[in-house]
Amino acid sequence: MENYTPDYFSDDYEEPQGRKNLRSLLLPILALAFLFLTVFTICLGVSVHRLINPKSPAALSDTQKSELDEVLSQNFYEPIVRSLPYKTIPANLTVNAESAILIDQDTGNVLFEKNADMLIPPASMTKLVEMYVVYEAVRNGEVSLDDVVPLPPESWAKNLPSDASIMFLGEGQKVTLRELLLGLAIASGNDASIAVANYVCKDMDSFVERMNRVIRDLGLKRTHFVESSGYSEKNITTAREFASFCRIYLRDFPEAIDNYHSQKVLMYPLEKNLPLDQKEKGDSEAVIQYNTNKLLGTLDGCDGLKTGFIYESGYNLALTAQRGRRRFISVTMKGPGTGSVQGNKYRVLDGTELMEFAFSKFASYIPEGEGHSFVVGCSGSSEKSIRLVPAENESFSVPFIAGTSPEDAASKIHVTANIPNYLYGRIECGQELGTITYSLEGKNLRTISLVADRKSQRKNIFGRLWGKITYRTAGLF
Repeated sequence: MENYTPDYFSDDYEEPQGRKNLRSLLLPILALAFLFLTVFTICLGVSVHRLINPKSPAALSDTQKSELDEVLSQNFYEPIVRSLPYKTIPANLTVNAESAILIDQDTGNVLFEKNADMLIPPASMTKLVEMYVVYEAVRNGEVSLDDVVPLPPESWAKNLPSDASIMFLGEGQKVTLRELLLGLAIASGNDASIAVANYVCKDMDSFVERMNRVIRDLGLKRTHFVESSGYSEKNITTAREFASFCRIYLRDFPEAIDNYHSQKVLMYPLEKNLPLDQKEKGDSEAVIQYNTNKLLGTLDGCDGLKTGFIYESGYNLALTAQRGRRRFISVTMKGPGTGSVQGNKYRVLDGTELMEFAFSKFASYIPEGEGHSFVVGCSGSSEKSIRLVPAENESFSVPFIAGTSPEDAASKIHVTANIPNYLYGRIECGQELGTITYSLEGKNLRTISLVADRKSQRKNIFGRLWGKITYRTAGLF
């Protein structure tokens, strides 16, 4: 029998009905599948593009800012004064005081220290804390610097010990709070200290309690006061903690430098201060006193802060100087000397040694604007993107190991971020997700963590599935 093969291409061939039905169904299915694949591919491409090239997230709300601040304070505590973030060879400086520390005001980095944790009475450096409390009270609206302050008998100069520093307050005088602060800063007047304490807090005990509360709130655990002038040897601190306080004082109330601590001369009492029955004396009763800080006018850039002396403390000095944008603080305690002339000699030598070292060897790196941050896309997450921000203050003291000057070295800092390309799923506020490194001509000086600036929740199961597909696809590029 002869085999027969149908000729599907012949004019008389008729396609079976079943094949016609299958073809009529298959073509729409293929068209729909192609359309679905096209739409899927476009949507996936858009999602991948958005993940790889994220837009900046919305600014943090006040609640989100508070949450981030709380997390950072708990997990990345930064002391007011801290070591340099890189290793150095200790400086070979001649410092006569038994205890000393040198810090960068901008960064808090310790540039030099010697027995900085030795407990020593601050003596009249205590008056800086008193002035901080007054500034705080003025800021809170409790008092005004132009208030006329009553002078209780215990604040009259004639009623103080013969060896106490005084600004010559007396019965019936009219003196403002502003003038009393000048008496504290320039003449180191214990009479002014008593008058201020009694005016701001009604009595000495309440004022001292407030001083100690301020110190505790700043985290200074080894500093304590029993009175406001520094006359008592029971007032106690360390060079490290007092430098920490000075840094906060200048940060919170920088106007104190120009208004008080850089002033060189005090004349008191003037005619305006005298009681009515003594007005005819004019300014003849005024006593001229020069600032106890002998580095004012002799050390380039010196504009504060405060000396202190009692026998138990030796010759103390909280010192600051500014040249250009750079400001440094030193605290020297238990300085040697027999008599004020010799004591001041060593205070000047030590202060000059420390400050000249600081200005010749260091400058601060301070990032421009609000500092560095990096936007990273999120997939399968409620936020489309988040910011990674430094977990710590970026500023630090740069050593003069490159360039033509310390400032030039600081300007050459190179910043490198190590961050993920994108993220998936739940993200916690403050979660460590990268690092940022600061280097100078190839030498790494500091590395700190980069953390998420906000929380981002996981999406529902469908969102997570799509997010996973997007995340995996992005990884192919």
